[in-house]
Amino acid sequence: DVVAMDFAGKATGRHAPSTEWPFHAAILAARPEVGAIVHMHSPAATALACLRRDLPAFHYMVAIAGGDSVRCAPYATYGTDALAHNAVAALEGRTSCLLANHGQIAVGPTLARAFAIAAEVEHLCGVYLRACAAGEPALLTAGEMAEALAKFSTYGRRVPAPRAPRRRAR
Repeated sequence: DVVAMDFAGKATGRHAPSTEWPFHAAILAARPEVGAIVHMHSPAATALACLRRDLPAFHYMVAIAGGDSVRCAPYATYGTDALAHNAVAALEGRTSCLLANHGQIAVGPTLARAFAIAAEVEHLCGVYLRACAAGEPALLTAGEMAEALAKFSTYGRRVPAPRAPRRRAR
């Protein structure tokens, strides 16, 4: 059920908005390129968020979130303007962040893209936590992450193969 509402929190229809509407509104106001926001309490991202740790550059796929880390926003009570402020700050220059002791947020131009980012961040958090259980993960250098970020400008975009000319039947 999608709840229609304005940026002041006034909803129309039969359902009340999520308690998290303030950070949705704040993100949309701060980031005009964002068309969709995915917020979830997925297990691995939430576990890392409960450690109040960023997801560092332990794997090149961290670049999917737009930088060399996925930041963990400082804790604030759910549904508050403080949490909204912390989320907007943690998302600066990024497409995903963790919320301390809470969960994760991913943003994108479309719902499909925001969800894909959220799913990848969840996967990466799980791999990072497993790596931490075995020891201290090796982090990529700033140069290695810069190279990965540059390649992400075309990541997942396939160039169609040239078509052979069609032969006419005689």
